Amino acid sequence: MIGFPCNQFANQEPESDESMAGACQINFGVTFDLTEIVDVNGDEAHPVYQALKTLAPGALGTKRIKWNFTKFLVMPGAKSVKRYSPTTKPEQIAADIEALIG
Repeated sequence: MIGFPCNQFANQEPESDESMAGACQINFGVTFDLTEIVDVNGDEAHPVYQALKTLAPGALGTKRIKWNFTKFLVMPGAKSVKRYSPTTKPEQIAADIEALIG
C-alpha cells in the first residue's frame, strides 16, 4: 500500500513532505509508506495517476480524481486496476485483495 498525498482538494494537505507522514499517522492511523506530495489532476498530474486514471476511469468515464482518498487496487504487472471512491473504507476492499492473492 502506498499513499500519494495531494493538496489539490480544498487545501486539505498543506503539510510539507517532511511532516505529512506524522500528520497522516496521527489523524488517520496511516502506517504505510507515503510519497512526496503530488498532483493527481491537471497538466502536472503524477505519471502514476495519469496511468491509473486511464486504466480505471471513474463514474461516467471521468478521468479526474474527485477527492482525496480515492483508492486504486493494482494487480501485479498493472494488468488490472480497480478504482474505489473516496468514501470506500479499506476493509471494504479486503475481499478484492484476498481474491487477488487467493
